[in-house]
Amino acid sequence: MQAINIISIEFNTLLQQHTIALQRFAQHLTGNRNDADDLCQDTYFQAIKNQDKFARGTNFLSWLKTIMRNLFINNYRRQKRYRAILAKQVDSPILSGKNSANTTEIKLNTKELQHLIDQVDERFRQPFMMYYAGYAYEEIADLLHVPLGTVKSRIFTARQYLKKGYELYFN
Repeated sequence: MQAINIISIEFNTLLQQHTIALQRFAQHLTGNRNDADDLCQDTYFQAIKNQDKFARGTNFLSWLKTIMRNLFINNYRRQKRYRAILAKQVDSPILSGKNSANTTEIKLNTKELQHLIDQVDERFRQPFMMYYAGYAYEEIADLLHVPLGTVKSRIFTARQYLKKGYELYFN
């Protein structure tokens, strides 16, 4: 138990030593002070969470920068998907008011699709909805505490179920 505390103290000391360098790197990546602060906080959290994965004797700052870079890339990809989803929604006939003759049909199809999603077993629906929300497979695996292959399999199964259900409903 005390060995863990000593490692934690050493680890925290290393984190404190590299705070300024990490803040500069985050500022370089984001170009925004507030986003840089958030990225630093996320990096510290991931580093502390995964401190057992740090190999002693390797470059600690490089390890931290790798974590930060990966977080930045994942956040960028998530935001990109989110913007794409919003763009589709803005262009949709329901939100734009175009094609008002089809609006009722689209609302009905959306309701039926939501009903289909609700029918998917929770084991498959949860990772599917997280992926749809923009999470990466690895993030879903970490959050649900399941292997990466299980996440991919469950998302695939949910898609197959929805595809079959959609074909039954709409054809």
